[in-house]
Amino acid sequence: MHIPIKRSRTNQVIGGVIAGFCEKYGWDPAVGRVLYVILSLTPAFPGIIVYLVLWLLMEQPN
Repeated sequence: MHIPIKRSRTNQVIGGVIAGFCEKYGWDPAVGRVLYVILSLTPAFPGIIVYLVLWLLMEQPN
C-alpha cells in the first residue's frame, strides 16, 4: 500500500517526507518542517512514528 505522494529527491533532510508533502501542496518546505517539529513536540502526536510510517508508505522519488 502506497500513498500517491512522492518523497522529495532534491529537497530532503532525512527522507524527503515533509518536503514531498510541501511540493505536492505548494508550500515552503522550511515552514512545513517547522510546523511538523512543533506538532511533534505536543504529547498527543507521535511525530517520529508518523514520519517513519509515511517514509515507508510514500512513493520513491524519481
